[in-house]
Amino acid sequence: MGRAKDIIVKVIPAKIANEFVKKHHYSGKVVNNSVLHFGCFLDDKLHGVMSYGNSIDKSKMVELVNTGDKTKNQKWNEFLELNRMAFDDYLPKYSESRCIAISIKLLKKNAPHIKWIVSFADGIQCGDGTIYRASGFHLTQINSKAEMLRMPNGEVRHRIAMHTDSKLVFEMGGKNAGIKDLAKHLNAEIMNGSQFRYIYLIDKNCSLNVPILPFSKIDEMGAGMYKGKKITLAERQLTSAGSVKAAQQSSRLQEGFESTPALKNTSHAI
Repeated sequence: MGRAKDIIVKVIPAKIANEFVKKHHYSGKVVNNSVLHFGCFLDDKLHGVMSYGNSIDKSKMVELVNTGDKTKNQKWNEFLELNRMAFDDYLPKYSESRCIAISIKLLKKNAPHIKWIVSFADGIQCGDGTIYRASGFHLTQINSKAEMLRMPNGEVRHRIAMHTDSKLVFEMGGKNAGIKDLAKHLNAEIMNGSQFRYIYLIDKNCSLNVPILPFSKIDEMGAGMYKGKKITLAERQLTSAGSVKAAQQSSRLQEGFESTPALKNTSHAI
């Protein structure tokens, strides 16, 4: 694992996290739904951020997992979306999988009401989720119609995210404008590629209400992506082997959790 074992993960303020994400995430944008931010430190400096928060369409996400609770109100507060990961080049290889594993351990210890995590890999601009697979997430969906648009100024936006733009919603006459209508209205380009949905069950008593897809399905569909480029099965095996080892070794985490008291208050914010 090398120097990755020296990384310290702790809760940081949103302002610091968002500044880092804007600088280092490929999108250059933050997710306004983020409510919990982990900073990844090496040599006493911030070199990575993981932001967790509510899903944009929580009503669809909540039914993906059976948590055993009898009321829907409880379910709404039992999961988070890992909606941003940004790391700079200073961190060593396999840092991402280790940092995810540590963040999950911290959630489990300090926010036990969180029972599962959902996240999405962007197979259009970034990758197909190698880090998620190395970290024990289940692949539950490959969406070949990811509904992403490239604006005339080069900005990339998802159709669902545009629903929060009140001016655009008004111009389109409602929230259910299709991707083609939006592209025409905005003079934007529809981008081809896939989006991959991953779920991690923190509480092992939970169960999925959707099928688990074999990872081989990605290559069968020709949807493999790594750092914004198509990837072959042979290339994938080279990039993922070390990540799996790093995630497994990360169960031996730093001692003490004095930096994480804010997690205990997330039940009211999420």
